[in-house]
Amino acid sequence: MKSLIEIEKILEETLTTERFRHTLGVMYTAAALAMKYGANLNEAMLAGLLHDCAKCIPKNEQKNLCKKYHILLTESEEKNPSLIHAKLGSYLAKDIYEVVNDDVLHAISYHTTGRPSMSLLEKIVYIADYIEPGRKDISNLTFIRKLAFENIDQTILKISENVLQYLESTNTVIDNMTKKTYEFYKQELKKEGE
Repeated sequence: MKSLIEIEKILEETLTTERFRHTLGVMYTAAALAMKYGANLNEAMLAGLLHDCAKCIPKNEQKNLCKKYHILLTESEEKNPSLIHAKLGSYLAKDIYEVVNDDVLHAISYHTTGRPSMSLLEKIVYIADYIEPGRKDISNLTFIRKLAFENIDQTILKISENVLQYLESTNTVIDNMTKKTYEFYKQELKKEGE
């Protein structure tokens, strides 16, 4: 597997300046959350660094790469191609950056939609992508950033709720996994409260 420094150098050349800055923000935010919740620090940094490795590939090329890797796209991914980079990114992480850790690959794959029963690492990357320091113009962001270091599952619920509200308000296609994530964590927290 390539080192974090090697991967960082490659990404600096392949991502836009803005995307690279976001990527570093996610990597360091994931590291902070890993320290807080006792996750593997290197895995959090690796997943954070690679989460958007496919983001700057043109949409047509992303679809061609999905065919190459035999990645089946959902109806919502076909209608909203901005979702494809997550799934494709996990394949590129394995193929180009030689990542073999399944938890890291899953964290990359689900960082945009989340999923029910996420691992700790998946939760960390999902949250880090949303709250990294470069993010602005997100409602309740200050509250969510504070919550992220207090209750990880409540943070997942709040982020997925925000994402759903935003997508509905902009008439954007909603991936079914985003809805499932919201419903799952809503039920989990309800059980905890009983």
